Amino acid sequence: MNVIDKTTSDGYAHDTEKGGVNVHQSGDGTMEGMGLQGAPLQRQLKSRHIQMISIGGVIGTGLFLGTANALRHGGPAGLLLGYAVMGSITYAVMVSLGEMVAHLPIPGGHISLASRFVDPAFGFTLGWNYWYNWTIVLPAELNAAAVLIGYWNSTVNPSAWIAICLVVAVAINFGGTRAYGEFWFAIIKVLTIVGLIILGIIIDATPRFSTPDAAGNHHALGFKFWREPGPFVQYLGIQGTTGRFLGFWAVLIQAAFSYIGTEIVAIAAGEAKNPKKNLPKAIKRVYIRILLFYILGTFIIGLLVASDDTRLKLGSHTATSSPFVIAINNAGIKSLPGIINACLLTSAWSAASSDLYTSSRALYGLAVNGNAPRIFARVNSWGLPYMAVAVGTAFSLLSFMSAAGSGGYPTPGDVFGFFANMTSVCGLISWACICYTFIRFHQGAKAQGIDRRSFAYRGPLQPFLAYYGLIFSCIVLFFNGWSVFVTKDGKYVQPGNDGGFDHATFWTSYIPIILFPLTYLANRFYTRAPWVTHEEMDFYSGSRDTEEEENPEKGPQNIIQKIWGFIM
Repeated sequence: MNVIDKTTSDGYAHDTEKGGVNVHQSGDGTMEGMGLQGAPLQRQLKSRHIQMISIGGVIGTGLFLGTANALRHGGPAGLLLGYAVMGSITYAVMVSLGEMVAHLPIPGGHISLASRFVDPAFGFTLGWNYWYNWTIVLPAELNAAAVLIGYWNSTVNPSAWIAICLVVAVAINFGGTRAYGEFWFAIIKVLTIVGLIILGIIIDATPRFSTPDAAGNHHALGFKFWREPGPFVQYLGIQGTTGRFLGFWAVLIQAAFSYIGTEIVAIAAGEAKNPKKNLPKAIKRVYIRILLFYILGTFIIGLLVASDDTRLKLGSHTATSSPFVIAINNAGIKSLPGIINACLLTSAWSAASSDLYTSSRALYGLAVNGNAPRIFARVNSWGLPYMAVAVGTAFSLLSFMSAAGSGGYPTPGDVFGFFANMTSVCGLISWACICYTFIRFHQGAKAQGIDRRSFAYRGPLQPFLAYYGLIFSCIVLFFNGWSVFVTKDGKYVQPGNDGGFDHATFWTSYIPIILFPLTYLANRFYTRAPWVTHEEMDFYSGSRDTEEEENPEKGPQNIIQKIWGFIM
């Protein structure tokens, strides 16, 4: 039971019991978990909700739709290698983040942890970068939904479909954490990708689903597209090893967009029941999802669709650009593409709801840490930070940039590409910051003589995986927009819409990188907050070590539930 001692003049209630459900003062001076007038975020998310949120962040339009451009740029081998390399970076980030949030499941997740273990200016900058990330990815997902609906009707202005999808996402989020955590779109996504992988194997191995040869004979696809047009693409017409490597490199930034979101389970930590048990469970299974959904999924895509298929270009086509839909159409299965497209549409809806949830909780975390106006820390009687959700909803109107896209520029596919690029950059910055925060966390624990084996979850191969994630995230960030500078015979090989320098891609690739250090330095200069030393780091406030499981959840009761639980 919670014991509230008093409400101070700042409008926040303070908890007198260490590990209680309401707020207490943390070591970095932040008020954790409490909205204005003493209203807390409600810890309503059970194990299944955490798993659904984790799944919702992993599977999205980046896998179903974004792999079209990745395959076109990198070829089947470049696609597989790009997603495998980015998957390894994702794993490094998640085990680093998992150890911290399992021990300190505080509202704001890695944003609050950055203030506690690095310095307040670092947390301020990371928080606003993260909020920006999830605020702009929402328009990307809404435009992806418009692309998918265009499969059935391309005559209606996409703004109509965007509005409908937006209403659904907003309604789910205003329903509170239980409505968000239990909504079943995430399950549809899991069943869809598993079904598509199984169907892909069948199509690849069954001769009758292939295009007949000159003699009218059918042959199993096998590795046909790995042989012709080949495993790699000569990216931008650059020949030789250089062109093939650059094709692989071009896949990395798209792969980053697909993987960004695995970390949102940390944002949900402040609303999780029994976080010491449920958060490690979600983190430990990340590698299973990476292998099953992305590595296997991209491998199957490379078997089914040729990298030079003109339908893969998102900017000029609708949902027929999805590699899975292309493969099913090629196999001559008449009714299935529409059904699959409907499932992919629910994926876009699900991802949009996840985006709004994450952006609102990021803004809430900024507010309770004193890094955003306190009005955004307001919550209603059932623990919904409604002002933060309203702000995310307002920024989602950016998705209507594609309203002029019916036959013009930009199209929904173009807008999806713009926002996806910025999201990838902001997400990689967040990943680099998470890894650096963990390095400081690890150093602090060592300096204070804290045995990491006492934590609820201890990541493997640390701190080496954190250094790996930090270094490679920075490398990908620095070179993510290199293609706009490439010229051939005095002309840009990747020109902008006017045939000249591609300003849109350049700015979306590098603006977040420029703004991050400038924001950090400005805040550091303005606040003059001190750097947190290893000895000053607070490893105890908010750890909820004394929290008991009041309503233990039942484990899997049969073999089907055990298999489902292993995957989820």
